[in-house]
Amino acid sequence: MLHRPPPLNAVRAFVAAARHLSFTRAGQELGVTHGAVSRQVRQLEDYLGVELFERRTRQIVLTAAGAQFLADTAPALASISAAAEVFVGRGAPRVVRINVRPSFAVRWLIPRLPDFVARHPQVKPEVVTSTLAPERALESFDVAIRRGRRGWPPSIEARAFMQDEGLVVAAPELLRARPIGRPADLAGHVLLYSRSRRADWEAWFTQVGRPRARQQQTLQFDHLHFVMQAALDGLGLALAPVSLLGHDLARGRLAAPLPDLRLALDRYYYGIAPDAGPAAQSFVAWLQDVAQAEQRQLLKRAGIAAS
Repeated sequence: MLHRPPPLNAVRAFVAAARHLSFTRAGQELGVTHGAVSRQVRQLEDYLGVELFERRTRQIVLTAAGAQFLADTAPALASISAAAEVFVGRGAPRVVRINVRPSFAVRWLIPRLPDFVARHPQVKPEVVTSTLAPERALESFDVAIRRGRRGWPPSIEARAFMQDEGLVVAAPELLRARPIGRPADLAGHVLLYSRSRRADWEAWFTQVGRPRARQQQTLQFDHLHFVMQAALDGLGLALAPVSLLGHDLARGRLAAPLPDLRLALDRYYYGIAPDAGPAAQSFVAWLQDVAQAEQRQLLKRAGIAAS
């Protein structure tokens, strides 16, 4: 009698965990919790009758049996994926619908989508912009990205994505005309802000230990991307999220006069809809890779030492 094959999901979980040597990172790749990965690996170990990992404090290490099983199974999974891609490639592109706020779409996501398309030519990204929380979304989506843990429906697990900080930026021409070397120098400038982030400037002044000037001029805009454009056009200073500065710092369109004085902001989270297909998993894996690499680059370009 042929022995029943091992559970394929458990094998996938094991290979991902072995590749990352982390249940948490394997869960991020597969779109499940680290606890789910741990349970699947334990299920596989029970099936095989051997320990595949040595579990240490905050670390896992492959055992000799685990290393051997990885060597045998990883190529097999790759072959299955390659065989499936042959047939997937014959059909229509798979679609992943991504729900984000307009400022994030304009300043972060859309400029980077060509890289995702190049890596995943059989996946068609569709960007849906909304200022509503995911739990109140008017259109269906596969992946949503928002700041903070509030406003997520119970059916979606919000997973930590990208840390962020607020940074004072302005057009270089404006700073040459009215240089800034310390917080007190902001008194001679117009402060730009959006309705959704109107409290950021007060929080920044509180953090640096200096009250805002009484006669400080301000300009309010409906959305953050309008604030960014106003800063580019030299209308004043923006307290901009580092995540949204994009190529503006790299290309010298904006400058950061006080790079060490940054305001901690709510981090980004992403969530995958329960009925989302494999295209969503491909998207969030790409999302993590790009975000981690570019966050380090942006901090260096701004002259910021990563904390």
